[in-house]
Amino acid sequence: MTRPKIKRSIDCPPNFTSFKPTGIRGMQLPTMDLALDEFEAIRLADAMGLDHAESAEQMNISRSTFSRLVEKARHKVAIFLVEGRRLQIEGGDIHFQKNLFRCHGCRHVFRAAFDEDMNRCTECGSTDLVDLAEEFGHGRCCQRHHRRNER
Repeated sequence: MTRPKIKRSIDCPPNFTSFKPTGIRGMQLPTMDLALDEFEAIRLADAMGLDHAESAEQMNISRSTFSRLVEKARHKVAIFLVEGRRLQIEGGDIHFQKNLFRCHGCRHVFRAAFDEDMNRCTECGSTDLVDLAEEFGHGRCCQRHHRRNER
């Protein structure tokens, strides 16, 4: 019997979820999926420059699992760049540590803890906000997860 998979810890939702080469309609391109945990692995290792042990600790996984994950993610990004595919970030067994909001009014993007009740843009005061964690089907589950881990 296999042991249950632990949900991986992701800092916050990505600002953007889809990328493609310019000049070609996205519908004409083959799509490549990049899971949220793969996105986080690239963010930690390549964008932030953390070593694999630190990155694995932040994601609540083993170092060897992190190494496999970042290798898989780098391969997908390389294929995306070389072959000119559409890259879609989505899915995975994860929990977000913080949430990200985008204001429809001024396009400002800002982070917030899950226990903060965000209903106004921190820049312009607009109430027309997009909850980026909710777009991935997360939010309440991540909030419950953090409350459980604080005990």
